[in-house]
Amino acid sequence: MDKTKRKTLYKLGITLPAYALSNLSLAYGHQPERTTVPSEILGNRFFTFSTVVRVNQIETSRDQAHGEDESSIHSPAEARVFREAVQKGWPGARITWSFSWLALKDQRPNYRDLKKLVVSYHEKYGDEITFLPGGDFANMYNSREQVNRDLHEGLEMVSDMVGGGYRPKSVIAGFLSAENLRYLAEEEGIHVCQGNIWSQYAVDNGDGEGSISYPYYPSEEHFCKPAQNQEDLIDCVNLDGWTVDFLNAMYPGARLIDGLRCGSRQGVGPIETVIRQGTEQGTKEMLATTAAHFDKGFELNNFAWVTSTWEMSLVEARKIYNYQGRNGLDGLVIWLSEMRRRWPDTKCITLGEFGMLWRSQYKNNNHLNYRFIQRGSGVCGSDPNMEIRWFMNKDFRLALLKNWKDGAPEKLIDFTRYDLTAREPDDPTKGQNSRNWSLINRLNQKGIRPQDKPIPIEQLNDQEKELIRKHYPELI
Repeated sequence: MDKTKRKTLYKLGITLPAYALSNLSLAYGHQPERTTVPSEILGNRFFTFSTVVRVNQIETSRDQAHGEDESSIHSPAEARVFREAVQKGWPGARITWSFSWLALKDQRPNYRDLKKLVVSYHEKYGDEITFLPGGDFANMYNSREQVNRDLHEGLEMVSDMVGGGYRPKSVIAGFLSAENLRYLAEEEGIHVCQGNIWSQYAVDNGDGEGSISYPYYPSEEHFCKPAQNQEDLIDCVNLDGWTVDFLNAMYPGARLIDGLRCGSRQGVGPIETVIRQGTEQGTKEMLATTAAHFDKGFELNNFAWVTSTWEMSLVEARKIYNYQGRNGLDGLVIWLSEMRRRWPDTKCITLGEFGMLWRSQYKNNNHLNYRFIQRGSGVCGSDPNMEIRWFMNKDFRLALLKNWKDGAPEKLIDFTRYDLTAREPDDPTKGQNSRNWSLINRLNQKGIRPQDKPIPIEQLNDQEKELIRKHYPELI
């Protein structure tokens, strides 16, 4: 191991045996040991890890795309490097591969061979293979009817590619409307979807701020809204795509701090961490975000979940994008290895396995009561002086922020009510689409409206305080 890696590990407090796993050669001559799926959610820590295989950077529809042509960096070579890095950091991990429409259709030799290789990973490791409609933003550019057609035909192509009657347990979609989630459950028999990107606003091609960050059954009114009753419930577990730093997530888009672009999506995703900030700072942030869930979050919720999507193009995206010559894979191996060292009981399973396990434990949203506490990591926009507390249930989500060092009282920065009627945007029309599919009402953490100013919780009206008191009497 070179001196630079040793220095980084020392600063992160990581012992050599954990990272030494990354230098072991992979034994390809036998079936690797796989992570077992526990019998229930409660009492366990979970990690889900996904990737995206595509042709263009953002494929907004079957025949339209935004951004760069990435076909030159999608081949078996990149897939092999990526999967080997995962196996080095977490032997026995099962991950989820999603293919875009164009990637499934592409018959160039590199894509044909890439698909065969990924199918071999399904057979060898138990990886899940599924479909990605609309490049994370299907509803921003396509009618709900068109998205349903894409889901049906895309899933058929995945089944044909894998063979043997294969059917995925989940779909990766970025954002997906309530109608399309209903279609997945009722017509396609798929009951798990990565269908929201928690807190995303003013990032990429779509906004979807307003949901809760852990699993829930969505309402027929809005994909960000937890169902309020059985008549309103869509039987498709809605999952976040990236676990983010709760403090960074408070602002929209990104902001410059000391000349560095600090993105609101900073957490365990690679672009905002190990690629943009380098291995040392990036892995520090990824581990701090992970610890917020696996330590205090586990204590508060009696289970914990961290999730990340790492586009396969990032293996060689430095050839196309300005990524300072980094692909982040050193940081990925360090992060995975250290997760296994600190929380050795954690299960790394596929999105479908995790979502179906949650679904077997919870039949509706009535008992959801997620709580989180996080202090800033000191990395980029994660202010080390600040502490945020989140409370999430089927009726509302609520966040309190304070400076824990100066002892100033907490202030309410988010109160999103789910007991109010919600409505998604209409389908896009030719030449016109709506990028903002957020659910924002009483008070929002992003501070994008004049009324979104932090307030003492006592300033809420009597009805609002009574709603909060029903769940958390200690807050009022």
